Amino acid sequence: MSNIHPTAIIKDGARIGANCKIGPYCVIGENVVLGDDNILHNNVILDGYTTIRNGNKIYSFAVLGTDPQDLKFAGEPTKLRIGDNNTIREFVTVNRSNQMDEDTVVGSNNLLMEYVHIAHNCQIGNFCIIANVVQLAGHVHVHDYATIGGVTAVHQFVHIGTQSFVGGASAVKKDIVPFSRGQGNPYLTVGLNSVGLMRKGFSNDTIAGIKEVYNLFYRSKLNTTQALAKAESMELGEFQRVFVDFVKTADRGISN
Repeated sequence: MSNIHPTAIIKDGARIGANCKIGPYCVIGENVVLGDDNILHNNVILDGYTTIRNGNKIYSFAVLGTDPQDLKFAGEPTKLRIGDNNTIREFVTVNRSNQMDEDTVVGSNNLLMEYVHIAHNCQIGNFCIIANVVQLAGHVHVHDYATIGGVTAVHQFVHIGTQSFVGGASAVKKDIVPFSRGQGNPYLTVGLNSVGLMRKGFSNDTIAGIKEVYNLFYRSKLNTTQALAKAESMELGEFQRVFVDFVKTADRGISN
């Protein structure tokens, strides 16, 4: 049995799971599917074909599942999917996708701080931290365990690699390689996210292996093509392979 405040508006067709708490003046659209144990503080809006799984905390004035901000959008019943155990703070906005063959996705165990905007077709992984006023344009992919500092703007189609740390007030126009850290406008990659990796339990040997391939791309005098060829000639470990495979698929090119 869910606890729904009498001022909340739950439209016919919406499906509400067990043990949810829905606060005053929330509005839930007819095509929303809300799982179990979710907490909606006051004035939350859930709209469109939006599915939210279990154990999420959604704070006041968050707006999830509204139409994409894309002039090409023609009103199709596109989707937003949100996983489990996310914390979505005040004034966060997440738009549905702009096309039927790709959803907007937010994974599980993420922290989205106040005023974050996640545009259409973005793909957010798991255990990500996206700080206040970060603005993600359409089709951005944020891989697992990435951290994005506040007041950062990310260009459409950019991919941000796993375990990377993007410093605040950055302008990101190219892909951010996994395990790295950087900051600025223009964005500058300055090294590995070594402290973050140690906190996540990466061994010194594993970090040293990642640094070896990092140095090929950022400390040698090789261009990206040459560095890729050199890396592929090596016997790569698991996380070295993650780094190299990311670079191989970086359609926008990797950040400086």
